[in-house]
Order: sequence, then structure tokens, then C-alpha cells
Amino acid sequence: MKAIYDAHKDTLTLELRPGPVAESDEEKPGVILDYDADGNLIGIEVLDASKRVLEVRSMEFQVAE
Repeated sequence: MKAIYDAHKDTLTLELRPGPVAESDEEKPGVILDYDADGNLIGIEVLDASKRVLEVRSMEFQVAE
């Protein structure tokens, strides 16, 4: 999994798995879900991220036990 913040576009992209995007749906305004050819969710893109996410330049990752 990879998280990418693009300050120029003000987008936050969460790449859940690599691969080509076959379909994208904007489920809610400003939140785009990307799917592969098999319908698996492979990415999430947040538009206007600096307005929607409290801290776009840092991230904490935690694995629950």
C-alpha cells in the first residue's frame, strides 16, 4: 500500500494494490474509488485533500493485533 500527496493538485491518493485502473467512481463528491478489471478496489483518491484531511503531509500506520 502506498499513500501519495500531490501538493500541486491537492490530491491524496491511497494505492491499495498496483495495477491498471479499469473503472473509477466518485461515490461521494471529491472521493474517487478506483477498481481493476475484476472489480477489486485498488485505489482511493481524495480531491481538495488539504480541506478534507487534517494533516496531509504526515501519516501514521498501525497494524492491529
